[in-house]
Amino acid sequence: MKKIIKTTIIMLLVVAFAIFPSSALSKVGSTGDEVYTIQQILKQKGYYNGSLDGVFGTATKNAVMAFQKDNNLKVDGIAGKETLYALGLAGNDTYGGYSSSDYMLLARIISAEARGEEYLGQVAVGAVVMNRVEHPSFPDTVSGVVYQKGAFSCLDDGQFYEEVSDSAYNAATDVLNGLDPSGGAIYYYNPDKSTNRWILNRPVITKIGNHLFCS
Repeated sequence: MKKIIKTTIIMLLVVAFAIFPSSALSKVGSTGDEVYTIQQILKQKGYYNGSLDGVFGTATKNAVMAFQKDNNLKVDGIAGKETLYALGLAGNDTYGGYSSSDYMLLARIISAEARGEEYLGQVAVGAVVMNRVEHPSFPDTVSGVVYQKGAFSCLDDGQFYEEVSDSAYNAATDVLNGLDPSGGAIYYYNPDKSTNRWILNRPVITKIGNHLFCS
């Protein structure tokens, strides 16, 4: 009888944790896109000087604590609901139906891939990312498209990890609000630099700045 009661209690606890998860969304030991985004925002605000690796370690905790102290939050080094809200990452924040993490990641890939391009060209690059999300031949998430192996050279040459430009954030907002100057393109390339014969044969939809946008 005691064994049955004990088993029942354990099962109830498991269900409780599943239904009512901890409010601490990111803390020491956490990994993933949310941690990466927290590091990115804290770095932009001058609190974090470590690498953007998506791993919530001591340096990230110290940065969170410094941010919490300056914003009159509970100083515990845990990125819970109030801290995420103060960072602009409240769980219910959405951008055209996408999450804050999607928005930040889209801005980063736009900045890395279209740095130096005219604004409309930056928006078009972001639109290609989102067009791929909707296309059956590509992953169906922003992170899946961005991190797809071989998709974007900026992840290999280091530009992806450079500071994100203000214009890229604006471009990401416009893209998530439905702007698509690429005309529905799922590929783009610079004809003066590309040596990929396959992409050179893709049907061109439009040219914006230095990029040709293709179907």
